[in-house]
Amino acid sequence: MVDVATLGTFAVAAVASLFMAWAIGAGSSGSTPFAPAVGANAISVMRAGFIVGILGFAGAVLQGANVSEAVGNELIGGVVLSPEAATIGLTVAAALVAIGVFAGYPIATAFTVTGAVIGVGLAMGGNPAWAKYQEIAALWILTPFVGGGLAYVIARLLRDEPVPERYLIVGLAALIGAIVANIEFAVLGPADAGGASIAAATGEWLPGPQLLGIVVTTTLIMALWAAVLAFDLRNDVDRGERHFLLILGALVAFSAGGSQVGLAIGPLIPLSGDLEIPLLALLFGGGFGLLLGSWTGAPRMIKAISQDYSSLGPRRSIAALIPSFAIAQTAVLYGIPVSFNEIIVSSIIGSGYAAAGAGGGVSVRKMGYTVLAWVISLALSLGVSYLGYRAVDVLLL
Repeated sequence: MVDVATLGTFAVAAVASLFMAWAIGAGSSGSTPFAPAVGANAISVMRAGFIVGILGFAGAVLQGANVSEAVGNELIGGVVLSPEAATIGLTVAAALVAIGVFAGYPIATAFTVTGAVIGVGLAMGGNPAWAKYQEIAALWILTPFVGGGLAYVIARLLRDEPVPERYLIVGLAALIGAIVANIEFAVLGPADAGGASIAAATGEWLPGPQLLGIVVTTTLIMALWAAVLAFDLRNDVDRGERHFLLILGALVAFSAGGSQVGLAIGPLIPLSGDLEIPLLALLFGGGFGLLLGSWTGAPRMIKAISQDYSSLGPRRSIAALIPSFAIAQTAVLYGIPVSFNEIIVSSIIGSGYAAAGAGGGVSVRKMGYTVLAWVISLALSLGVSYLGYRAVDVLLL
């Protein structure tokens, strides 16, 4: 039988977790995906907020397990987070995010949660998980260069049009089809394997080697995506671009749910073992928090951000969302907590630099402040959570 203290501790941690999920849903992961489509007048603000909430919930349930387990179990070695440690870590992270929300400072959720979990883990006497840190650092460092670089290249291609624009858009649609065919979903494949991709699941049913089946399935899905968009572009290129923006927004919203829900529920995983709460239930809870955030807080943010995207235009918005989708799915695949803000900002900067004029209207000063805020978020959450656990540990002795 579970004691009252454990239930009380879990309740406190669950409230902090729900707030984190709400903040994520109301922030960049809930407001950014459809902002380009709103800016291009392809969808209304309220409808965008409604749809992004549903897609974020779906992504959390279908793809959130990898990042959640990494945050809960892989950021520290030698110890399992105690109920007190998980609660302190989540409370510190939630408090810092709340301060950022109400004070207007760009506190990065991924950096804050990662730092908080590492801080309480080290305070418990755990060992740094250097291998995992190397993976995380590699993605965090590469994201601005890869995301920004890909966005720049795509935006330049769409701007200079070495081949007609409709053919470039169709080619990009085929690329997105290839990614969709090979991202993993929890409902596909064996449960103990954490899911499988559409191409892998289909490849098992086709005759011949599985690799050949994956290639055939991927090719067919690429051709289908390209054909559908080519038909849409046939009569009106501008309308087809707006529809493509809607598709990309939906994919990015789904990916945001899968990559960000772990930041809210990951620290609860060690606690949930004592209460025998399955991971799927936590994913539903975290997804519900994302949904609430998107429905209650995202519309205002979408309206504000869409003005920035309006200055980019549909083509550069497409260029920004494609690498955002790819990087978010990479984080999901490898179970790496990543800042969705970093993904989006770097992609916007890359597409912005493709514009005529030096820098494409990108503020280097604002970019520097944003990066500084990310670093401070990580260091502050690590230090405060470490000291917080030590203080509580002394009081309980």
